[in-house]
This record gives sequence, structure tokens and C-alpha cells, in this order.
Amino acid sequence: MVNGIFTVVPDGSVTTPRGFCAGGLHCGLKKTGRNDLGAIISEVPAAAAGVYTTNAFQAAPLHVTRESISREGKLQAMVVNSGNANACTGQQGLEDACSMRDAAARAFGLEPHLVGVTSTGVIGELLPMDKVLGGISRLPDAVSGEAAGSEQFCQAILTTDLVKKEACVRVIIDGAEVHIAGAAKGSGMIHPNMATMLGFITTDANIESDQLHSLLRQATDESFNMITVDGDTSTNDMVVVMANGLAGNKPLTPEHADWANFADGFLYVCRELAKMIARDGEGATKLIEVNVIGAVSDEAARAIAKTVVGSSLVKSAAFGADANWGRIIAAIGRSGQPVNVDTVDIRIGDIVTLQQSRPVPFDDDQATEYLKGELVQIHVNLNQGEGRATAWGCDLTYEYVRINAAYRT
Repeated sequence: MVNGIFTVVPDGSVTTPRGFCAGGLHCGLKKTGRNDLGAIISEVPAAAAGVYTTNAFQAAPLHVTRESISREGKLQAMVVNSGNANACTGQQGLEDACSMRDAAARAFGLEPHLVGVTSTGVIGELLPMDKVLGGISRLPDAVSGEAAGSEQFCQAILTTDLVKKEACVRVIIDGAEVHIAGAAKGSGMIHPNMATMLGFITTDANIESDQLHSLLRQATDESFNMITVDGDTSTNDMVVVMANGLAGNKPLTPEHADWANFADGFLYVCRELAKMIARDGEGATKLIEVNVIGAVSDEAARAIAKTVVGSSLVKSAAFGADANWGRIIAAIGRSGQPVNVDTVDIRIGDIVTLQQSRPVPFDDDQATEYLKGELVQIHVNLNQGEGRATAWGCDLTYEYVRINAAYRT
């Protein structure tokens, strides 16, 4: 699929950019026998950047990965386990995360500071390090530069997710093909404020760590920070990007002629991964997209869009196919943002339900039929300014309650 600025690579993965391989295996953390340990490896040290949860109880691996990147702004490997978050585990948890990093460094012949680690799963339980370290010693034989390697990695990072999440684009930079690819996990405890969701982005672009960090923060604000499933911010949220420069382009900076194209491709990958996470919300049957325009600022629009898409009442109405626009306007009103109560327009799909804050008669049967679909779009025009934003979420179902009532069992 050609966008005009970049080309979407439908079968692309984190191993599509030059010099990256990935893989996964089962080391015994999950009772199901599914993969629970994975790695992404670059042939050469890669410029790296990360964004992390703002939850006060940050998991031990986040501290270790942040420390690794801060050393010289580079990573060559990311190792991740699922089934255990290694969060709220005190000094022992921190030591275990360091042991994971050191073991991976030995296994792949790298300097420890070039390895990042992350974990996802149950909070408050110590990692069974004999199983983890045994698995890490087998990882070099499990990684591959083929699509199969990425498939095994994606399986290794899932918890309550039902599907893997991948996206990839190709951009022409200085006449060279540059790929940007990503993989992510996330289904529940999703209300990122970063920068349980994890994102891993690989690219063969030549770009320095500081420029990469700035780009990642901006893209995160327009993608991962604009999704919600249940309003809970995990202890383990993290997005890490690695850029190894093997595409051979000139260093990318905002002054580069192709910077905007690269940034657009990067944002596309982040947004696609974010939407996949929202669509795969625990128990979800549909994706909800809230588009807000006419706000006093983009920041206000973001807050309003995320308030609407995160409203339990809006989410429940979507599940029940109930075109109850009152729940939408109530969420707008409690967003804490400037709103003119006389100028709000609301559409559900193409169905106008409110104009200038006054109800508009509409066909309930038509609205119900629309809301039964897998994508529900809510459009809000505040008619106050130029601010705009889009947020994504999912419906709230009986299955969500069942999954989380028995999460540890």
C-alpha cells in the first residue's frame, strides 16, 4: 500500500529493517507452554531511545533499561519475558533484572550496557531466575532474521492478548530504502501516560539518539498516549526504539530534506500499533475512535478525546449498541477543558445527534445497526478553535470483568 510519503509493508516485521533478528521460546514462566521469553538483536550497536510509564511504582526492568540507554544512547539487544512483571519486587527484583541483562550480554557476546530488559505479567511475584537464565542461554539459537523469528518474538510478549501486533513501512531517504517496523503487546491495564503495554520499534535509519528520543516522545503523545482500555496505567509500560543506521542514509535531523517523511512513517507505525492494542482490549468486540476538532488547542482536544473514549458509560453504550449521546456530552463536560456549552456538535458515524448543543432527531434503528459494527467512530466539533486530536479505545464487556476477576488464576 503506497501512502505517497511512505509505503506500508503488509508482511513486514521487526526483522524487516536491515541487521535485525528476533526470536522467542518457552522457558517455563507460563503454564500453557506458550513462548514467554524473547529478544530483538541488532548486528551493530544501535542508537536507542525509550519512554516509560509515569506510574510511581515503576518495575525494576525499566530502571535497568533506562540505565543502559543513558550510558551512551545505544542498545544492541532487548530481552523481554512475559508471565511475570517483576514489579513491586524490591531490591531482589532489581538484582534479577540486572541478572537478566548480564546473562543476555554473555549469551550474545555483548557489553551489558548495550542490553535492555523488560517484563510483563503478574505484579508482586519474584522471577524464577533458574528458568529465566536457562531460557536466556538458549536464546541465541532461537533468534532469526526471517519472519519466523519475529513471529516467535511476538508470541513471547503476549499475556491476555488475543493477537500479535505488528506494523512496518518503507521510506525513501537520500535515495535509500529505510524501514521502520514495530511490535507491541497490550490488552488490559491500558491507559498509557509516558512517555500493561510494551512497544518495540526497529529501524535501519541513520539517526542519533537525541533526535530519536525527541521523535519518539512526539509520536508517543499522538499514538500510545491516546489509547485507553480500562483507565489503568501499568507499572511496566515502555516503548523502546533502536536505529542501527545500516540503511546508509545521511544522518536524519529536523533539517534533513526527508525528515518529515521519516517522521510521518514513524508516527504511522506507532499509531497502527496503538490502534491494534485498543482493538484487542480484554473482552473487546469493537474499536472506538473519537475524533475531536474545534478545540481551543491540540492539548485540550487530546484530553477531551481521551476522556470520551475512556468513559465506562460510553464504552458500555458502544457494547450495547445504544446511541446515547448524553454519555458523550457528559464526558466532554467533565474533561476539565474549556468548552462552550452552546456550540457542541456530535456525530456517531454519519448520524448527527447534536448540533450547537441541541438534540437532532435521528433514526434509532439506523444508529443501533451502525453501533453493531466492529468500528465505532464518534465525531465531536467544539466550534471554538483549531485544536484537534484522535483517541482510540474499545467497548466494555462482560468478558472484561471475567478475565480480570480471574487474572492470577
